[in-house]
Amino acid sequence: MVRNKNLGLKIGVIGVGGWGKNHVRVLHNMGVLEAVCDVSIDRAKEIAKKYDTKFYSSIKDLFSNTTGLDACLVCTPTKTHLPVVTEAIKNGCHIFVEKPLSFSSKECEEMIELSNKAKVILTCGYVERFNPAVQDLKSIIEKQEYGDLLMMEFHRENRMPLHIKDVGVIYDTSVHDIDTAMYLFGKLPKMVFARAGKKFHLFEDFATIMLGFEDQRIAIIASNWVTPKKVRTFSAVCTEGTVTGDFITQEIRIDHGDATIIPRRQQFQEPLVLELQSFIEVVGGRRKQPVVTSQEATNVTKVAEAALLSSETGSPIYLELK
Repeated sequence: MVRNKNLGLKIGVIGVGGWGKNHVRVLHNMGVLEAVCDVSIDRAKEIAKKYDTKFYSSIKDLFSNTTGLDACLVCTPTKTHLPVVTEAIKNGCHIFVEKPLSFSSKECEEMIELSNKAKVILTCGYVERFNPAVQDLKSIIEKQEYGDLLMMEFHRENRMPLHIKDVGVIYDTSVHDIDTAMYLFGKLPKMVFARAGKKFHLFEDFATIMLGFEDQRIAIIASNWVTPKKVRTFSAVCTEGTVTGDFITQEIRIDHGDATIIPRRQQFQEPLVLELQSFIEVVGGRRKQPVVTSQEATNVTKVAEAALLSSETGSPIYLELK
């Protein structure tokens, strides 16, 4: 059924190692995968064979040989995003960039300017926005079922991913929870304070970040590439109850007074499928704008920049985000 709804769109994936191969799988199942591109010709060929699609080892070849490409997913290393996105925009493609949009807020703003001039969509892959557990909590907060949200705490931990070589845990991992915190509070942080360190990696591999919002609201984000067991959890402290959840199982638990409520979920939903279906709807004109705007993605990068600066200086960083 999804395949029929999406017929007619052609989407390419640039970068099919690491997380990129999951995007290929989902787009193939949706019937919109047109081609894959990767600097490793062997990897591109292997993925293309598995999903019966065209493959290229350079962006130039991709755009020279593929006509009518509606959109591209950019899943290359973070520090390559700007040149890859620039080339895709030149070729008239709508763009989905796997998080973060860039390691540099200046580069993010350059991408926004280019996409606006070309009148193409630019969005970023903050997949937890689409996690059913996060959506449940967002609904609870908006309805004020357990009062006002005061504090959020996130834990995102496991061994260092071998394919990440150009950024540390803050840009690769913490950014998910920075985005989720801003989404759930519906506000932008005014202050960032962080401590980070490195033990096994070229960049920081453990970090704790505190975001200060208006009205004394706080988010605490703890991330590391050290813990053996994979952990992806959150906790929301409201004035009349606490909601805890697991990004992996998509379960939430509500502690309210003397009662504990564990809502039943009908079925597991893969957030990546929901995310890419949403992007396809924007490209196809069935949705007005992306769930994650390019400005929101830029704000995440600005917070990540501030976290690294805070860790280096030992001081809080005050922000004026828009």
